[in-house]
Amino acid sequence: MRNYCLECGGDLVYDSKLKQYACKSCGLTFTYQQLLEGKSKLVDERFVDEDAKKKKQKEYLQWWLSKK
Repeated sequence: MRNYCLECGGDLVYDSKLKQYACKSCGLTFTYQQLLEGKSKLVDERFVDEDAKKKKQKEYLQWWLSKK
């Protein structure tokens, strides 16, 4: 499984001396725990956005149908 930078999306390389992942593009470093937390946060935000979008669509549909 490839890891991607949470900031820029670049490829990460594991540095065994530092025991951290370093981004090839921007140079940021992440521990394994930081990567896990960052990825779960991104997934959570995506689901929140999808739920909000569905709610907005449902409200619009109800409004549109009430005008007919």
